[in-house]
Amino acid sequence: MSKRSAPRGGAPMPRMNPANAQGALQALQQKMLEAQEALATENIEVSAGGGAVTVTINGQQKIQSIKISPDAVSASDVEMLQDLIVAAVNEAIDKSQELAASKMGSLTGGLGLPNLLG
Repeated sequence: MSKRSAPRGGAPMPRMNPANAQGALQALQQKMLEAQEALATENIEVSAGGGAVTVTINGQQKIQSIKISPDAVSASDVEMLQDLIVAAVNEAIDKSQELAASKMGSLTGGLGLPNLLG
């Protein structure tokens, strides 16, 4: 009987050659680096308040620009403008994180590796 344990209902896990494992890991690291660099060039644009505030963010959660419609600028409505900016920025960050998770998840094959984006 083999000393290697088998997953339930399956065959024993094959042993991986350490040299092959290191090469595979280096290739994965290179692909992840390339994906992170690509995320820096992908922009997502989100608006709030019917276009009163528009935020552009890249795939690395870096704000690229915030545009405010002149119609949204009113001394009597500063609080509303602040709320719209917060809403647009938060939505942009959420969408950027979804994009990053999608790109990085396709590389890791759903391994559930945390903090891959730094």
